[in-house]
Amino acid sequence: MVNIGAKKVTLRRAMAEARVSLPAEVVQGISGNDIQSAKGPVFQTAIIAGIQGAKRTGELIPLCHPLALDHVGIKIHMEGSEAVVRCEASLEAKTGVEMEALTGASIAALTIYDMCKALSHDIVIHGLRLIEKSGGKNDFSRS
Repeated sequence: MVNIGAKKVTLRRAMAEARVSLPAEVVQGISGNDIQSAKGPVFQTAIIAGIQGAKRTGELIPLCHPLALDHVGIKIHMEGSEAVVRCEASLEAKTGVEMEALTGASIAALTIYDMCKALSHDIVIHGLRLIEKSGGKNDFSRS
């Protein structure tokens, strides 16, 4: 791992996004703000999975520092036939949380796929990207 011993503790925040293109047979299952599948409420389950994934990033990605996150939040909304997953992570630490936000967004997107694959395998996950980060040496924003 990279030595972060000399770095200062600052508030670190990152937001990442993933998009899940859903075919018509899946979109038809949307009721309210969620999709009901045989496994249960898709978006609610994906939110929980994404939070768990973000918290376990240090175990999943070699050489990532294990971090005790102060906050992880995932929001999912529909834009046309795409589910847009946004994951925000933050903490006060010597290293950033970009990987935690990216992992949370990707695990949530994978959960949507898993829970909807009985309806169709024509589901595409794409557009995983960092939206913004702050608190480190270099802030970043796509906005």
